Amino acid sequence: MGFTLVEKILSNHSNKKLKAPDVGVCSVDFCFSQDGTTILVLDALKEFENKIKNPKKYAMFMDHLSPSPNLGASGVHLKMRESTKKYGNFLFDVGCGISHQLIIEEGFAYPGVLILGADSHTSTAGALGAASFGVGSTDLAVTLFTGKNWFKVPETYKIILKGKLPKGVFSKDIILYIIHKLTANGATYKAIEFEGDTVSSLSLDARFTITNMTIEFGAKCSFMPVDKKVLDFLKKINVKKFNVVRPDKDAQYREIFEFDVSKLSPYVAKPHSVDNGSVIEEVEGIKINEVFIGTCTNGRLEDLKIAAKILKNKRVHPEVKLLVAPASRKIFNEALKSGIIKTIIEAGGIILPPGCGPCVGTHQGVPADSEVVLSTANRNFKGRMGNPNSFIYLASPATAAISAVKGKITDPRRYIKG
Repeated sequence: MGFTLVEKILSNHSNKKLKAPDVGVCSVDFCFSQDGTTILVLDALKEFENKIKNPKKYAMFMDHLSPSPNLGASGVHLKMRESTKKYGNFLFDVGCGISHQLIIEEGFAYPGVLILGADSHTSTAGALGAASFGVGSTDLAVTLFTGKNWFKVPETYKIILKGKLPKGVFSKDIILYIIHKLTANGATYKAIEFEGDTVSSLSLDARFTITNMTIEFGAKCSFMPVDKKVLDFLKKINVKKFNVVRPDKDAQYREIFEFDVSKLSPYVAKPHSVDNGSVIEEVEGIKINEVFIGTCTNGRLEDLKIAAKILKNKRVHPEVKLLVAPASRKIFNEALKSGIIKTIIEAGGIILPPGCGPCVGTHQGVPADSEVVLSTANRNFKGRMGNPNSFIYLASPATAAISAVKGKITDPRRYIKG
């Protein structure tokens, strides 16, 4: 019996062949943490002689609390800067952007690599063929000290996406639909392999949206096929050394799912669970108070471009706050040069610095009691954006943009040409 993608990558990083549900010790290529988890990593390192085996395989990111909202966060950032001087690891300071986007832009993620991140959405890098696992801070500290960690090899689900996406329907709609169908616990501790003609048609930005949210139905990691789009991207950012790993034709999958997206409507996740999804026809007309476009899910250039195209020559509803946060400084600069930022501002949108923005609820964009938010983020749990008495809906950048204009959840298909 052949090997799945995750079985192959973990075997390549171990001294033996591993198949689900084997347990093995694997060398790790790259680790990272963010300002919400790094202090716990540094505290744990005290138990390991305060040593990092290979500092150039570790990066810290200031993204969740960026810019610092309070004295406590400022202290965390100071500690991160001091620790970087001590250890010699990479540091991405305030304003650089979100960890998951930056490990892609900076070339830390590529086919066949094994990555551990102290953040649950580390699975994003799987769109480049990387085995990318979210772990706890103590596990990350163990890996930093030893260069290795133990892994229980996940079983794998294969998800086949077929059909041409209808006008006004995007990758965010696909993943919200899948999460609704499989439920929040439907793929707990599973690896996901995506394939199909729909996947082939998607841009890399769109693929990152899907792999980013696989944790929302329990997956440990996820993968997209390494095709010409991936190889062209790696060439563009000058990543030359990598090992393209593909599953065997006779690989054993726990389950295989097939979804035809050709008739899919825009999808919305209703409060207070990501799997509480529905077609937009069921929620259209719900009044909203705030719209947020950004995060590691939908803060990329393509997302901002989609939103700006809808917002052009329109105005945000007077009773709605539209907040937009690019996922990285590079994206911000590209959006600025192309006129996207100007279009958003002229429509009445508010541009936030690159980073996680309002997603976690530590500072920017905290909604008032009973306010309704439509967000392109990946989570809508009660209190997620800083107020347990507010209501968060999740949707694509297209749905978010036109809803900001209309002041209520609105189907974007009537406002998209071609």
